[in-house]
Amino acid sequence: MAREGIGIVLAFLLTHVCVVETLDFSGTSVNLQFTYTDGSVHHTGGRCADQVEYIMVVEVNASEAAVISDITSSVNSVILPFQVDESVEITAFNISTVCSLNETQYQCKCEGLFVWPNDTCHSYEACDDITDGSCTCINALPIDGQFCQEPISEFTYEYEAEIDVSFLDLFPAEFLRNLVTNTSLPLTLNNNTHITDIDMTTVCVLNGTEYECKCEEQHFWPSDTCRVYQVCDATVGGTCGCIRGLPSEGSLCQRDINECLFCPSVCGPNSTCTNLLGSYNCSCLDGFTATNSSLPISINNTCRDINECLNSSLACGPNANCSNYEGNYSCSCWQGYNATKMNETINNNNPCIDINECQFIPSVCGPNSNCTNQLGSYNCSCLDGFTATNSSLLISINNTCRDINECLNSSLACGPNANCSNYDGNYSCSCWQGYNATKMNETINNNNPCIDINECQFIPSVCGPNSNCTNSVGSYNCSCLSGFTVTNSSEPVSTSNPCNDINECLNSSLACGPNANCSNYEGNYSCSCWQGYNATKMNETINNSNPCIDINECQFIPSVCGPNSTCTNQLGSYNCSCLDGFTATNSSLPISVNNICRDINECLNSSLACGPNANCSNYEGNYSCSCWQGYNATKMNETINNNNPCIDINECQFIPSVCGPNSNCTNQLGSYNCSCLDGFTATNSSLLISINNTCRDINECLNSSLVCGPNANCSNYKGNYSCSCWEGYNATKINETINNNNPCISRATPSTPTPSTKPTVIGMSMTINRTFDTLLTDPESETYKNLSGDIEFKINESYSSKLKGYISGSVKVSGFRAGSVIADYTISATSNSLDFGAANTQISDSLKEIKIQLVENAFAQSEQTVFTNDQLYPLQRVDLKCNQPDSAEGQIKWTMDNEDLVKNAKYLISSDNKTLTMLNATESYSGRYSCIKQRNTIPYILWQNIIINQRPRIIVGENQRVFPCDGSSFQLKCSVDVGYNLEWVLDGTVKITGTDSITLNNATRSGNCTDQTFTCRLKDLPQLQNYSYSYSSVTVRTSPEGFDCKNEELGAGKTNDVKTGVCGTGTKGTKTFRCESYAWTPFEDNCVLEVIDNLKNKLESLRVEEIPGFMANLSIATSENNFNITQSAATVRAIVDILFKIADLSQTIVIKKPVMESFLNTVDIIVSGNVSNTWNKLNKGNNTGDTSIKLLSAIENISDRLTDEFNIYETSIQLNRTTFNNSFTLTSALPNSTTEIVLPLVPHETTITIIIFTTLDKVLPSQGTNDSRKSDVRINGDVVVVKVNETLNNISLTFDITNQSLGNPQCVFWNFKLNTWDSTGCEVKRNSTGNITCECNHTTSFSILMSPFSIDNIALAYITYIGIAISMASLIICLIIEAIVWKSVRRNDTSYMRHVSIVNIAVSLLIANICFIIGAAIAELEQPTSVGRCSPVVFFMHFFYLALFFWMLMSALLLFYRTVMVLSQMSRAKMMVIAFIAGYGAPLLIAVITVASTAGPQNYISKRNACWLNLYESKALLGFVIPALTIVAINLVVLIVVLYKMLRRGVGAATQPDEKHALVVIARCVAILTPIFGLTWGFGIGTMVSQDLGIHVVFALLNSLQGFFILVFGTLLDSKVRESLPGKQLLQKLSSSRTKSTSAGSSSASRLPFLQRNGRRHVLNVSETNPSSAVTSSDSSNGSYAVMDT
Repeated sequence: MAREGIGIVLAFLLTHVCVVETLDFSGTSVNLQFTYTDGSVHHTGGRCADQVEYIMVVEVNASEAAVISDITSSVNSVILPFQVDESVEITAFNISTVCSLNETQYQCKCEGLFVWPNDTCHSYEACDDITDGSCTCINALPIDGQFCQEPISEFTYEYEAEIDVSFLDLFPAEFLRNLVTNTSLPLTLNNNTHITDIDMTTVCVLNGTEYECKCEEQHFWPSDTCRVYQVCDATVGGTCGCIRGLPSEGSLCQRDINECLFCPSVCGPNSTCTNLLGSYNCSCLDGFTATNSSLPISINNTCRDINECLNSSLACGPNANCSNYEGNYSCSCWQGYNATKMNETINNNNPCIDINECQFIPSVCGPNSNCTNQLGSYNCSCLDGFTATNSSLLISINNTCRDINECLNSSLACGPNANCSNYDGNYSCSCWQGYNATKMNETINNNNPCIDINECQFIPSVCGPNSNCTNSVGSYNCSCLSGFTVTNSSEPVSTSNPCNDINECLNSSLACGPNANCSNYEGNYSCSCWQGYNATKMNETINNSNPCIDINECQFIPSVCGPNSTCTNQLGSYNCSCLDGFTATNSSLPISVNNICRDINECLNSSLACGPNANCSNYEGNYSCSCWQGYNATKMNETINNNNPCIDINECQFIPSVCGPNSNCTNQLGSYNCSCLDGFTATNSSLLISINNTCRDINECLNSSLVCGPNANCSNYKGNYSCSCWEGYNATKINETINNNNPCISRATPSTPTPSTKPTVIGMSMTINRTFDTLLTDPESETYKNLSGDIEFKINESYSSKLKGYISGSVKVSGFRAGSVIADYTISATSNSLDFGAANTQISDSLKEIKIQLVENAFAQSEQTVFTNDQLYPLQRVDLKCNQPDSAEGQIKWTMDNEDLVKNAKYLISSDNKTLTMLNATESYSGRYSCIKQRNTIPYILWQNIIINQRPRIIVGENQRVFPCDGSSFQLKCSVDVGYNLEWVLDGTVKITGTDSITLNNATRSGNCTDQTFTCRLKDLPQLQNYSYSYSSVTVRTSPEGFDCKNEELGAGKTNDVKTGVCGTGTKGTKTFRCESYAWTPFEDNCVLEVIDNLKNKLESLRVEEIPGFMANLSIATSENNFNITQSAATVRAIVDILFKIADLSQTIVIKKPVMESFLNTVDIIVSGNVSNTWNKLNKGNNTGDTSIKLLSAIENISDRLTDEFNIYETSIQLNRTTFNNSFTLTSALPNSTTEIVLPLVPHETTITIIIFTTLDKVLPSQGTNDSRKSDVRINGDVVVVKVNETLNNISLTFDITNQSLGNPQCVFWNFKLNTWDSTGCEVKRNSTGNITCECNHTTSFSILMSPFSIDNIALAYITYIGIAISMASLIICLIIEAIVWKSVRRNDTSYMRHVSIVNIAVSLLIANICFIIGAAIAELEQPTSVGRCSPVVFFMHFFYLALFFWMLMSALLLFYRTVMVLSQMSRAKMMVIAFIAGYGAPLLIAVITVASTAGPQNYISKRNACWLNLYESKALLGFVIPALTIVAINLVVLIVVLYKMLRRGVGAATQPDEKHALVVIARCVAILTPIFGLTWGFGIGTMVSQDLGIHVVFALLNSLQGFFILVFGTLLDSKVRESLPGKQLLQKLSSSRTKSTSAGSSSASRLPFLQRNGRRHVLNVSETNPSSAVTSSDSSNGSYAVMDT
């Protein structure tokens, strides 16, 4: 073998991290070239740690043939796998190819089992046989570096053949196309040949003079061909599907190739390839761009990385470094800067801002330094007394500030005879032993040197720090303080041998005890507990006696484990575990406040959680199960689960029937079926029969001739009808029923008419003047039987004797209705024409004898008819047509529930009165409609109960929702009241239909972010389509943006977004969710249990007769759904609304025990002990306690309507209704209750209703909306409702308090007008057993006129009533006297006006006092006060008290006028006009404005205790207080002016000595004028601001006696009045006469002695200087003094 060169190719398989080693062929000259091919595992250089397989090819060039044998031996000797090192092993090792020069050419032979592939054998000349597509030797070196390969067991070759076929027409082409299409592939030709694909590519057809060649589907002409030939269709991407002409050469239409499947990619790396027909499109990935943007992207123009960092400020913002890497970049802040928002990516919107390093702890500058922040850096400087450790370096934590030792030159620092002591940042000087500072209070220094003194008085001590000094003559002794020891124990303590700290921490366990760290410092040490431990006694020092003990971290608030978890304490640590129903957010991490416990959704497998026939509702930490509609739990009082599954409810056992009256009920699984009895049909035949669509009577008589035949009368009655022949006719077959087959025919002998064998049934009604009793709805009750029996007996008795044609014994009471009590009954008669007049009069008289009183015009002929057959809904126009018989007379009258509709604007009546039209019907239009005429001397009534169906509430949740635009599914739920059907509609197309709850499942369109509007509407009710309540829409918006929360039903949203969803199956309403922690979390649940919601809807059209049945249903529904109801605040609220409405409806009827039992049973369930959390939710928020107060109001209101005596006992409620004489005592029989109610002696028989609640304290709020009590008050006992039919002034209630730890008890009652707890009139008393006794009474005091406070004091009440009585008597006497002396006292204007004022003051005050007494009586009789009875009294009281004040103002102004305006003169007529306009006009205006502005909301009168103006709500009281006090202020000013004028005229000039003192004159004038001017009402200011009893007593005493003061000072002390009275001499004996001369003449004045001293000069002298009055000196001066006498 030649030695020119031998090539060997070796292949070996390695498992390696990234290392390749070479084999050592010692003594051989070889040139190794390595290549490798990756195994099946993809890898990159950055992931060398992954195990990777390499096939490595080694080419060896050897100069000698001996090398081959050496290599072969080496390869065969290797034991595989061969471990190269810890990370590399060789698993296979083979020689594949040996190439050598054979004379003039190379031969390459394969070794072992390796072969050359078929292509290589043919490309290069094979030097041996080609067998099975391979050979083992070729005569060449492959130029592409190929080498022998492992043999493949079977070679497969693919061939593609094109066949041109010519036809004369297109039919064979179509045949060939079908043949190609329908050929089953692969098609086997022989064992080695298979046809795998057949395609027709091109069809060319001669079109006129030229050919058209069209490509078949998925084929196209290349762009070159399209350019060469004319295109006969559109060009797409350069390709086309049709050309005009036969191509002269080249391929025909080509099949589309998906270039995007090529590997490597035709677009190059970092790109996206999109296939196109005949082409493809390339685009770069985010972060990449084309190398040459002007050229298309390809493997030659690849996508290169975009270097975003070329403009760093745009990418990262200021103060940041930008690092680019392939396809992306990252930003990092410069040193000294940080991102504005730490947890967000740095960019232009979140730039890097300066870090304030000076806020770092510990300081970056180290101790004893100042830090000054700078942009991107900081500066450090040492504090005074410090310098940098290394002054050549910057100050930092590594080059800290050290102390400057000032004592290095002690004499300069401290002066002579002194020691200098340096310390951190400063120094101190101390004198030598036996020396002290010259000036003790100044620092030792060169100017204040040390002088000899008592060393022990030196500061600092001569003994040094931490020592005690004991002075001795000429010396001293030093000892160390506790915690210190001398530095050198062999030398005495001194400043040079100071006391050093003892390090107690050398034995930490002795100093601090276990579990603690000991920190020693000068003179002491401190102990700190290890993490997880704390001192036994927190406020004491840690030591061996107070060691560190474990901290129970589980008691921390908030919990260290986060919500919904259990914390278990451990020594020095703790352990967290999730509560049942929760699991860790990240199960791979420990539970903590950062990895909290999240809720487990047990409802993902509903059947395992709740069992069959149930809905599962997941909520935080738990779940609840509710039965499907028509199912209930097997054990009612236990939780629904797999062991207590839901079973079918037999609705047909409900009372009243779920199907309504006159129907059959058939139970079915989860439902029931209703059918009408014979003679009845559904009210609305298009709806299912139910209690809302009841079976109504079929009036067969609407077409009498079809039912009864000719010559007959048809009488319809409930569920049936009867036929009777006309007068003179008989049935064809006498003994058979009259009908169309047995018609009435004329009698053979018309001379003597024979009565019809089939009597006429006539419907009648009779109205009894009695309150409707709920027992009258039950035909089995004794009340019903007794009343119906009495009525039937008396009617039969009267009609038998007085009514011709009546068939004796035929009367039958068919029922009772409300509206007083209306008895419906039927009679049978031989004729329709009856004269009821005398018979009905006799019935009325005979019933009166047995105490059954009828109303006037009590009787009517009544027949149920059909005005309309339509099912009626809100907002519709409804026409009711009345077809009265010809025998009825007069004009038609329409009524609804006995109310005449002729003047009701809601209705329109036709000109002939036959048609009544509801213009815009609402639910309130429901009722009994009657059209009335006269017939047989009594009203003839056709009636029908018309029900306007409850407006359907279609609930769809949120009307605008957003979902991701990714093709994901979503749900739209729709719910409506039971009885309606629904359908979802999109763009006019119905998507889904169903009953009252349906769900539409849909999906968004991926990539097509468009809005869609879905509409949920009522199904099968096209007549309602124009009403907005018949549909509700949801707009679904799709968006590609990211969201925090996603849900199939609620949609997507951001954090804190709020969405409204539809309640689940079995409930009605909405549930509100908030986006929190990346999930929609429910936070407001308004879902009402469906059975309760149905009852609430029925309530809208409920008639009072139906209350017993309705309450029975409510009680049953509440009992059967106890658990679900008590867990739902919305359902409890709905039940309270129902109870409140029932109580309101009951105000016109009598409630008996069965209804009250149902009522209290319902209340007992919703106030039970396990509902406290639900009530806490209801009592939160702005409307605190609205629901609970509504419940209490309902209980009180319905208890007003109770009659009879009975007891009811529930779990937590006791009701006792009884009648008693004398006194009454009741003790609670409820568990854990000892409440006792005691009523004192009563004057006559009294009926009382008492209801005791033991759990209402957890329901009612402790504070009302207007409560000023502290927020920490609590209801601490039972709640008692007491209703008495008489007014009682005293009642005693004894309570056993629930919480003994609470103090300061108060006795309160709920004041519904003030909406708060009220303690007025109630007194607290403790008894010896520790119970609380409340004694309550209520009275009204006079001070309430101005005061907002109600002072309940018996003495104040006596003062008020006695004072007013005296005042009223005095005013009557005053008016009598004024009438007697009137002619003699009105001779001059001044006297006339004064007495006019006195009379009007007296009249106004007298009438106002009378009104006050009436108002007080009303307030005593009823609390809260009645608006209807109290308002008129308050109005007149307000008016006349204001009139009193304005007339007092007139009196004051008259005096002012005569005193100040001496020379002015006003006519009497003008003064009268002004006085009466002001005296009565102004009060009337104020009173009218007050009532007009406050009467609307009924806030005109006070809502508690007194019958007077309201202050708290409307401030109506200010309409009296402000004018009254203003007038008092004006009158006070007038009084001051008058006194001033008097004093200026010289008190000292009087002739009598006792007249000289000005104070005496002032006192007398004030005493006389005060009652006339009403100045005592000024004390009203005190009553407005204070509850102090004293000010109220003064106010009541002075003002209740004002009438008495007016009599004395205004009348009896007037000399002119006394002179004018008969028997004046008797009065004059009490006074003396005196004559004085003045410049105007003489006058004689007779007055009481103490008034005599007030001469003319000193009082007014008004008339003395009046020129017009000077001639009548006597009248003028007396008139002036008469004013003063007041």
